[in-house]
Parts: sequence; C-alpha cells; structure tokens
Amino acid sequence: MTILTPEILLNAYTHGIFPMAESRDDPDLFWVDPEWRGIFPLHDFHVSRSLKKIIRKDLFKITVDTCFRRVMKECATPAPGRENTWINRTILDLYTELHQRGSAHSVEVWKDDTLVGGLYGVSFAGVFCGESMFSREKNTSKIALVALIARLLKGGYRLLDTQFLTDHLASLGAIEISREEYHRRLADALKIKADFYSLEPDCSGAEILQSITQTS
Repeated sequence: MTILTPEILLNAYTHGIFPMAESRDDPDLFWVDPEWRGIFPLHDFHVSRSLKKIIRKDLFKITVDTCFRRVMKECATPAPGRENTWINRTILDLYTELHQRGSAHSVEVWKDDTLVGGLYGVSFAGVFCGESMFSREKNTSKIALVALIARLLKGGYRLLDTQFLTDHLASLGAIEISREEYHRRLADALKIKADFYSLEPDCSGAEILQSITQTS
C-alpha cells in the first residue's frame, strides 16, 4: 500500500473509500469501498423518550475537539463485545494529523472530570464520516451521537456515514444503502459547505435536543 498522507486520506474519503487495518496490532492498512454502506438519515433521526430525559437532565457534560487523540485511543481499547479493533498506530497518527488540520473532529462526554463516552470522525464539505465510538457508562455513546447529529443538522450537513451497519447502529436509526446510492449522496453532499462549529461548544442538553427538533 502506498504510504498514506493526510492529503491522500482525505481525498480518498471524497471518493467514498477509507482505510482499515485487520487489527490494532497489524501495521498494514487496506482500502475499503463497501458494497453496502451504513448511514444515518439526518432529518429522520429520532431520539427516544428515555434518552431525551437523560440529556435534558445534563448529568453529563458534552464537549467537542477537547481531546481528539484520547477519544481515538479509547475507541481502540478492547471492551466487552469488541475485543479487537482496527485502529492501529498508523491510523491513530494519520487521523490525529487530520484533526490538527481541521478535517477530523471528536465529541466527548464527561462525568465530572472523567471521560465516559465519545466518538470521532472525518469532516469535509457536507459530509461527516463517523469512524468509531466508545462508552464507559450506559448511554454515553448514544449521547455523543445525539450531540453530533444536532451539530451536523445545525451546520447544514447532508450525509452522516457510519461505514458499516451494525445491530447497535441500526437500533439507533442507521440504515443500509447500496454503494451506488452512497456515491450519489456523496456527490450531492460534496457541493455543500457545512459548518461543524454551528453550535456553541458548551450548549446544554435542552439546546441540543432543540437543534434536532428545529432542523429535522
């Protein structure tokens, strides 16, 4: 595989492909362009009543881009049901550099001063490609997802890519579309100039839910 640079990596995303590793200990990467792609239909996203109650209580603090590399490391840490991950050192370094250039972002969920959940992904034009999420307490990865979708809707994004559809993502509202349909939606979203920082970094749970309601 050609030595990857942040420029090559971001260009690959604009063409619908992304790199993966067989495991966190495997230094090699390979390109992936799935026949079937997972996405979240942004304007049809639904937050369950129970999750809304948790978010409104502001039991957790939600931040963006405060500890991107740490979120990646948490996503790469084995957990029950996810003993092996594909985030190796090469991916960690490449995406950290993308973040430093403003093309990758993280959402963090805190309980007091402890990081208990989060996610990260790549952002360009009107597209956000979610890479991975983690949870150290119940519902915290879901809270991070809701916060992300509120931000994407407010910022004018058109496409939230989840790469593959898992049972967990499907339970949150993700669907599966064909490669051809994904590339069509990608082409449309590439025409958009979205704004990841459309929401204030310290907005409350009520403000996050309001953003989803107003724009979905």
